[in-house]
Amino acid sequence: MEAASMAMEGLSPAGGDLAGKYLTFSLGKEDYGVGILSVREIIGVMEITAVPHTPPYIKGVINLRGRVIPVLDLRLKFGMSPQGYNERTCIIVVEVQGQTAPVQVGMVVDSVSEVLNVSAGEIEPPPSLGTSSETENILGMAKIKGEVKILLDVDKVVGEGLVKQFEGQ
Repeated sequence: MEAASMAMEGLSPAGGDLAGKYLTFSLGKEDYGVGILSVREIIGVMEITAVPHTPPYIKGVINLRGRVIPVLDLRLKFGMSPQGYNERTCIIVVEVQGQTAPVQVGMVVDSVSEVLNVSAGEIEPPPSLGTSSETENILGMAKIKGEVKILLDVDKVVGEGLVKQFEGQ
């Protein structure tokens, strides 16, 4: 990709391709971010229909304006203790690439914070924690106003297994 087109897309030729706008949210005491371009909408928690024989972190599906959207609870996906939903609990609907077409998936989070513009200089690579599988969901660590926000790779968080399971719906 040439430098001019990279600049138009908010990428720097020096490898700062993680720079851009991120929707930030909280899970417990930690702050996370996902690329704003993958976010389709943010909705309040609604009735979730359970789907049998799915992993515990998959809460089920919702009917969003006639579309069946699978929903996963990020607290459970990341091994955190379950927490009851409250007025700040939201579902972030993201779009990930399926095998044949984009697929929308809902992610339950404790609360949505804000959209942040993160520059390449504010992002560090994920820390080495022993195995790559422990950090495969993490794009990088953003240092913003003295705090660290974990930038997530939505495609890896959702996972191919979930996409394949619900792709035909």
